[in-house]
Amino acid sequence: LPPSQRLVSHQGLPFRGCSWILLAQARAARQLLDRIQSHSIDARLEALKELAKLSADPTFATEFINMEGIGTLARLVESGTHFGEMLAFTLTAFLELMDHGIVSWDLISISFIKQIAGYVNQPMVDVSILQRSLAILESMVLNSHSLYHRVAQEITVGQLIGHLQVSNQEIQTYAIALINALFLKAPEDRRQVGALHSQHRNRPIKAEMAHQLYVLQVLTFNLLEERMMTKMDPNDQAQRDIIFELRRIAFDGENDPTGTEKRKAMYTKDYKMLGFTNHVNPALDFTHTPPGMLALDNMLYLAKVHQDTYIRIVLENSSREDKHECPFGRCAIELTRMLCEILQVGELPNEGCNDYHPMFFTHDRAWEEFFCVCIQLLNKTWKEMRATAEDFNKVMQVVREQITRALAMKPSSIDQLKNKLRGLSYSEILRLRQSERMSQDDFQSPPIIELRERIQPEILELIKQQRLNRLCEGSCFRKLGNRRRQEKFWFCRLSLNHKVLHYGDLDESPQGEVPFELLSDKIPVSDIKSVVTGKDCPHMKEKSALKQNKEVLELAFSVLYDPDETLNFVAPNKYEYCIWTDGLCALLGREMGSDLTRSDLDTLISMEMKLRLLDLENITIPEAPPPVPKEPSSYNFTYNYS
Repeated sequence: LPPSQRLVSHQGLPFRGCSWILLAQARAARQLLDRIQSHSIDARLEALKELAKLSADPTFATEFINMEGIGTLARLVESGTHFGEMLAFTLTAFLELMDHGIVSWDLISISFIKQIAGYVNQPMVDVSILQRSLAILESMVLNSHSLYHRVAQEITVGQLIGHLQVSNQEIQTYAIALINALFLKAPEDRRQVGALHSQHRNRPIKAEMAHQLYVLQVLTFNLLEERMMTKMDPNDQAQRDIIFELRRIAFDGENDPTGTEKRKAMYTKDYKMLGFTNHVNPALDFTHTPPGMLALDNMLYLAKVHQDTYIRIVLENSSREDKHECPFGRCAIELTRMLCEILQVGELPNEGCNDYHPMFFTHDRAWEEFFCVCIQLLNKTWKEMRATAEDFNKVMQVVREQITRALAMKPSSIDQLKNKLRGLSYSEILRLRQSERMSQDDFQSPPIIELRERIQPEILELIKQQRLNRLCEGSCFRKLGNRRRQEKFWFCRLSLNHKVLHYGDLDESPQGEVPFELLSDKIPVSDIKSVVTGKDCPHMKEKSALKQNKEVLELAFSVLYDPDETLNFVAPNKYEYCIWTDGLCALLGREMGSDLTRSDLDTLISMEMKLRLLDLENITIPEAPPPVPKEPSSYNFTYNYS
């Protein structure tokens, strides 16, 4: 301000900035305190609106509280004369002022608590008033041990559960927060769901609240945490009977042999088919916490309630090749642990966490149904990835991403969750990852795009050399039309000069590299016309191909060479299929178009770009090169060395 407009003290010295702020805030606090006690309803409402906004400022809050402002607001609430919008702004201002921690919550009167609890217990109350009342009660419980007992006398769990059935998600969230606070501060003997009771009448909760109460226990994860941290006792016959029941349901109708040794051998075989890590004593799989007994509870629920799904998953995987089977037991245990991490089971309520999942209100066994949906997703993703035992962690990472993305869409029911997950297949996850990486601002600027275009040919050449080197090592292929017990094999490899394909029959699968001398047949690369895959392969068009399953069809490829001859392949797995089709295309000078090449290209380019841009971290990369400066008017400034 100019000197003529500056405030000065009585000594003629300018006020310091902080003193001026304190003076302004004190003046505003005094004016608002007078206005909220005005006889004019309109003036009082406007003052409360302004107070609700300013109360978030700590400096103003300090001045207002020093003027006994908290007591004034409390008396306005206790009087019961404020309603609707006026009461909502009063409660907002009160909560904002108390959240600064300047005044202790223990000073709150019993009549104030009764009035706030009355708003929560009323069947028809304004949403904004109910929301603020729930928030105030939560703060009371969390900040004062004595107030917990007073609030518990006025508010029952049954009354709070009623607020979980409304459509307003904010009210549901605030109700859950208050329930969590009551559980958190309750004595140990009252934390269990079965011990909850109507505090003011000292009698059990009514039976008609049983359904909502189970939903409540799922949301608060009280019992889930207990089961998650309970280890299985291998000597507990009741717990072992659950595992026997899982086996019986999966392999129903099979009579146990009479001999002890035969029964033990059969049980071991069945437990292996069920996917347990410990085939002899599966109870040892549940001795780690988390997930403890919670995983076994989930498996038993799936087996009993969704029996067809359970049997299909077990039998489907037990009929696959050993390396491609999805171990149900191990998957269920790891999935339970993952779900606990995603939903933060066992962790204390966090004020900064706003995650809310409305689907848990739609089913009385929402947690178990959630597990059943996710275990089917895991089995489906395992098949889509053509995973083996070595890929277990990779599959779990993809499944975690699928579940996390689906939950982020806030499905309102279990059925909606299924629909969301149905659209998040493994190929869709790969597409989303690629899209998100490409949509980053740093990777869309012209200099970065130009750098990527320059790097790409080098990376493609590197991938090409890797594929050709792999062809030079060679691979073993199974001959079609043979039963597994009488399998015959043949081996194919590329010469070191990349000019000839050598191949020949083998009696058994080789353990290492096969020398060229043992491969009697050969095809010059110059004679190769083309490479075809899938249904276009000659050996897939024959009558016997009708008997081939989809897996064989996806792994088939053929080399067409002069004069109208073919060399037919069925790769042992997807990786070998990509390696050989890419390598043969590279030999013919064609583009390598497999999923493996796209994945390798994306990974290697991303790594190379990050390495090259490492020194430019936190430096803004310009969109265009800097302009070339104008030439100087003369070059007289140059030094003449002569």
